[in-house]
Amino acid sequence: MTITSYKTGNISPSSLLVGNSAYIPTVSVDYLVIAGGGGANTSAEQSGGGGAGGLRSTVTATGGGGSLESAVTLNQGTTYTITVGGGGAIAANGGNSSIQGSGLTTITSQGGGFGSGRGATAGSGGSGGGGGDYGGTKGTGTLNQGYDGANGGGGDPGGGGGGAGGVGGAPVGNTGGARGAGLAVSITGSSVTYAQGGIGGGSTTGSASDANTGKGGDSGESTSYAGGSGVVILRATQAALSTTGSPTYTTSGSYHIYKFTGSGSITY
Repeated sequence: MTITSYKTGNISPSSLLVGNSAYIPTVSVDYLVIAGGGGANTSAEQSGGGGAGGLRSTVTATGGGGSLESAVTLNQGTTYTITVGGGGAIAANGGNSSIQGSGLTTITSQGGGFGSGRGATAGSGGSGGGGGDYGGTKGTGTLNQGYDGANGGGGDPGGGGGGAGGVGGAPVGNTGGARGAGLAVSITGSSVTYAQGGIGGGSTTGSASDANTGKGGDSGESTSYAGGSGVVILRATQAALSTTGSPTYTTSGSYHIYKFTGSGSITY
């Protein structure tokens, strides 16, 4: 008889030999991978809002209206690299976030697209940036990660950036487009909203993006903002053997949860 995997118990993570087959114990891991949000553009009142970072999840909801993803099976004793994307600077896309390692198809969320300036094309990414005023063109989102931004208006206002939960809003009168909706995800045991788009430039006042939310940068009446950095959260019914990058460790029920706000690694 050949045993190919084992998901519970306290067996050493080192490979064993059963018959003529290598036996490597494994662990099932849920994840939330959010990339950095895109920044708004330089001329605040004329700019589109930044698009949210792509959101991929095995818990509650995943971005872009996609089907919920499946938990991954990781080998115990193997080190997996966690990359957390930074928020996009003004007029720049956000950075990608990912989980990668031996035997795993890399899980990547794309950075959010930047909001464009007057009459220009916005960045595409996890979610698309909003177009600037005077006919700026929206950026597009990534399938199963986020939505498109909105085109800019014919006059001063810019379009809203797309979010993980909805497209960016079109400008209305002198008011910039509304931010694309984010998604509430409860992988940590409580519901937290992530990956909102940024508001388009116009008569609305914007605000700075919170870190580790994947939010797109707002374009306010007088100030443009960068995007928010991403985050990677893992949970399993087994604690990790080791980590790097100083993730925050919590528990919820039977789950051991690791929240990476910067790049690092994890070994179960």
